[in-house]
Amino acid sequence: MRIAVISGTPKSQGLCHSIIDAVKRGAADGGAEVMELKLCELGLQPCQVCDDGWGICRAEHRCVIEDGFADAKAVLASCDAFVLATPVYWWEVSEPLKNFMDRVRRCEFGQEGALSGKQALLIAVPGGSGNGLLSCLEQMERFCRHTGAVIFDYIGVNRWNSDYKRETAYAAARSIAEGRKNGQTV
Repeated sequence: MRIAVISGTPKSQGLCHSIIDAVKRGAADGGAEVMELKLCELGLQPCQVCDDGWGICRAEHRCVIEDGFADAKAVLASCDAFVLATPVYWWEVSEPLKNFMDRVRRCEFGQEGALSGKQALLIAVPGGSGNGLLSCLEQMERFCRHTGAVIFDYIGVNRWNSDYKRETAYAAARSIAEGRKNGQTV
């Protein structure tokens, strides 16, 4: 089992990072090979909305921008499940994750693509106020629905529930790594 953790946080420490660490430990303890994509380190550009709004992304399922996106998308294609983890900025996913999701969604639209049928764990981490949690998770949910991914679970973490949500993130990742499927009764 290979699990890709797609990190939208620009920080190397902090609440979101601690949740990502728990996810990676849980997946590894469940026997998975874990790959982390730190989107902020990749410097991916936003979608350029080529030609008539689709460009070659729809026809050829690739992006014309040469910035490491193809390699990041290949990581998704090679995994069995994936995790989207992001701080909440302005009630949405972080800008690096938004850029990545926009480009993946265009390349994967209307096909049995790289994410079709793969389980996804969605994690949103709002900062001080805790606001925007649900709208951020909804944004990630729409991405999964557009790409055919199967949502395993939604985890919202804030500063006053992080102690037990860190344990939840660990357990969810471990469960995926051990082969549990969405909808499987325990």
